[in-house]
Amino acid sequence: MSINIARYSKLISPKDTGHNEEREEKLLERCPPGHEGTKLVDIPATILDASSAIILWYLLDTLTDATQKEIWAASDLLAPMLKKTVKVDGIWRTNQEWFKPSSENDVLTPGCINLSLAWFQQGHENQLDLEVSASLKGASSEKILKAIARPGAIAMAVLRVMHPEQYWAGLQAFSSLGEKAESKELPKMSETLQYWTSVFNSLSVICNQQTPNHRDHLSIPECLDILTMVENYSNARMSMPSLQLEFRYDLGCMIGFSGRIVRHGVHAAEGDWIAWAWYMRDSVHIYAGVTWCGWARVDYKQ
Repeated sequence: MSINIARYSKLISPKDTGHNEEREEKLLERCPPGHEGTKLVDIPATILDASSAIILWYLLDTLTDATQKEIWAASDLLAPMLKKTVKVDGIWRTNQEWFKPSSENDVLTPGCINLSLAWFQQGHENQLDLEVSASLKGASSEKILKAIARPGAIAMAVLRVMHPEQYWAGLQAFSSLGEKAESKELPKMSETLQYWTSVFNSLSVICNQQTPNHRDHLSIPECLDILTMVENYSNARMSMPSLQLEFRYDLGCMIGFSGRIVRHGVHAAEGDWIAWAWYMRDSVHIYAGVTWCGWARVDYKQ
């Protein structure tokens, strides 16, 4: 693409949540992707910018049927917490975005929750975070963390290929959190670290929710988020209007991109679905004393 992702990122302010259509039109005019109209991507792809920085990875059939079943089972354990999601005027709200139910007769519990290994270091962005954090303090916390362990390890392995520099930064943060948990006597963090298997410090679990086009303002600009969807659905699309692209969001696929920079949303899925989004919050890296990584590049060298 003709866009330069580093320059484009400097135009994105913390106020650019992706909901202001007029603002988004101006950004698109200033930094066009280099092609006319919206293109549908339905084959494995790596999207590069003008400097050969990697904007996005799109991988099909990444998760086996067995792994998809593990994700469903882990999400089912979280159903009691999903019911605590705040609903206002028919719309679901979390600390980042608004989620609208696809149906009033969903088989899966509709909602969205966030899990992290360092909630207290993130300043509790909202009350829902506090509820989820409290829910993980009980006897079920170990069971939940073990249930997400293998999918978390797979996401970590995928990141090792997609963005090695981010992978190492995540490992450094994980190690630093362990040292701080010991030195500052934070037993809950130490307990969580025993079972947390991913270099990502946060996970959002979204069930039967369509998400409007938005940006994740708490994510790190240079870091890739890894998203996937499972269950029994069809015709799902991941839209990225800032790149004028749409992706088939098929069962078991993985999409890695900067949720902070690239405006995105999920629409028009039919059936029941569970989306998992692995990401890194800057507040955790700041607390851990980890410096930012650079942009993912095709010419990365160890």
